[in-house]
Amino acid sequence: MQAYLTLIRREMAAYFLSTTGYVIIAAALFLMGFSFVVLIEKLQQEPTPMPVTELFYITPFFWLIVLLAAPVITMRLFAHEKSSGTFETLMTAPVSDLQVVLAKFTAANLFWLLLWIPLLGCLLLVRNYTSGAAPIDVGGVAGAFIGVALVGALFLSLGCCASAMSRNQVTAAMISLVAGASLFLVGVLADRIPVTADWQGRVLASLAFFEQMHDFARGVIDTRPVVLYVSLTLFFLFLTLRVMESRRWK
Repeated sequence: MQAYLTLIRREMAAYFLSTTGYVIIAAALFLMGFSFVVLIEKLQQEPTPMPVTELFYITPFFWLIVLLAAPVITMRLFAHEKSSGTFETLMTAPVSDLQVVLAKFTAANLFWLLLWIPLLGCLLLVRNYTSGAAPIDVGGVAGAFIGVALVGALFLSLGCCASAMSRNQVTAAMISLVAGASLFLVGVLADRIPVTADWQGRVLASLAFFEQMHDFARGVIDTRPVVLYVSLTLFFLFLTLRVMESRRWK
């Protein structure tokens, strides 16, 4: 456990002792603020029964942050270690491959959650400057952040796997971006195609990310998307571990 915690502190320090982490946070904060400005301007012209706090999570703005931030957060986790020559030193330390994978993934998730804390400020501003503002739905905000954490864990685990397969950070980011975009397009397809009764239709419906995030933002926690996100996250982490262990076969 001590080695695991030490590795987490090491990875978190790599984000905040360099400009990379601050650039990611600044870019995400800019996109959050810009997206709320655009949404509020649209709502002034065309009202909708859906609150803006729910509308944000099913718009391209939210998914743009997810698709761009996850590859940048994870691209250095393994690729930088390999390119800088510290990977061999790390793997000869008294730590297991599983501890290394879990520590890097945990650090990426902690940074991911910190990235979304400014979103609370956006929600408060929307409430304060809206006529007849009602108190913020705590259940909806909590459900939204649970959805953000689950979606982030999925895309970050995908990024970890891409970083483990590459020695170049840019290559790792591109692999993660392409794979994440492909997964996102499957979700768009699931949202546009009517649900059918056969197993293909049910599988496609389970990947309707837009509708699932809308449910989370309303405070509705369905166990089916939770199980889906956790299962896919564990699958990509298992692939990452296997890639790490494959160095012994060479």
